[in-house]
Amino acid sequence: MARIPPELCAQCKGYKKLCGLPKCPILEEFRARVNSSLKISNKDVNGSTPPSGIIGEYGYPKVLFHYMVPPGLSGDKAKYTDNPVLWSIKKEPLDNIVKMRSELVSATIMVDINRPWELYQNEIGLAIISERPVDSEVLLKKEPLPKLSFDGITKPIGPKAPAEKIIVRDNPKLNITTEKIIWDDLKAEKAIWKIYSSGIDIYTIQNMLSLGFLGKVKNRRLVPTRWSITAVDDIISNELRKKIRDFNEINAIMAFEGEYLSNRFLIIFIPGEGSFEWIEVWHPSSIWTKYATKPIIDKVEEDALGRVSNMDGGFSAARLSVLEYLYKIKRKANVIILREILPTYYAPVGNWHIRETVKNSLLKDPIIKTNDIREIILYIRNWVRANPNDVIEKSELLNLKKRKLTEFMNND
Repeated sequence: MARIPPELCAQCKGYKKLCGLPKCPILEEFRARVNSSLKISNKDVNGSTPPSGIIGEYGYPKVLFHYMVPPGLSGDKAKYTDNPVLWSIKKEPLDNIVKMRSELVSATIMVDINRPWELYQNEIGLAIISERPVDSEVLLKKEPLPKLSFDGITKPIGPKAPAEKIIVRDNPKLNITTEKIIWDDLKAEKAIWKIYSSGIDIYTIQNMLSLGFLGKVKNRRLVPTRWSITAVDDIISNELRKKIRDFNEINAIMAFEGEYLSNRFLIIFIPGEGSFEWIEVWHPSSIWTKYATKPIIDKVEEDALGRVSNMDGGFSAARLSVLEYLYKIKRKANVIILREILPTYYAPVGNWHIRETVKNSLLKDPIIKTNDIREIILYIRNWVRANPNDVIEKSELLNLKKRKLTEFMNND
């Protein structure tokens, strides 16, 4: 078989199937290579479920539901195994995250996306959106194979085996707003905005949509987790954009930076109506660019009306954090988000780290605040580890601002 161009892999990230193959060969090779350190000697596993479960998409509309149990762990220790916010705050290393996820047992059952109530039975779905960890027991039909599953959007899935039975031993505890919204007969978009506005964290909202707890009651469905993650990001972003549209433009150019899991971010705000550019620089030997001989640069554009050049889950995650920041400061702007992926990013662990790293970067003071775009361009030249000319040329927003400055100086 001919080798797939790394440019295509960097754009696809294993889930868009741009190569036309039914499964990503890079992910399949990586799964075969990475073993779990977990050793299960019997088919009876006890532990507290963190607030997590995954609805698969293969075989849609009949898909696998993964119920995660950390054997022998309870309370906060169990909750930490599925807590992206804390991972990002504590700068949990990539090795630790892969190891931690490898030690979760994934008990699987086949579900029909048109029958979400089957997960309501025995409080299985409620256990996943519970505010506190819930003690669970799973009886497996066979011992799980020590293999992990990876995806560019969702968190890694530990060793899995079909479940004979899933037993929730504690009563799930729901937030009052969460419990109320489950009984509200609202369209999913309105329900998502309502609970987001009440302060419910985005990861709970993702799970609620995925598990069929949101939407008009008669239309509720299970939603593959990868789809629900991007859908929640996009729905909230669309609502924030509507509100930001009426704000004044920022009065200076600002830049913020952050780094986590060998992913570097530079977020640039320029006075404007609200266009976005998402520019990724993938260095050779990272997860999607194993056979590349030079950095691969990919780009997503979105205009002020929200019309996007192509869908990308990483962009959706980063954009949400940026729009939250603009809403907080009551301003609008054109935004360039540079993401540089270093070779040491060897495992895809989901797009949560993009969302959280950008959010945490915007909590700090800007590294640059200026009215001169040339200062930003100079900073990019020193910041990026690829050829800076290749990166700068990709940005229409930077070049437009530079052209306007040149025209102003020539007319002066």
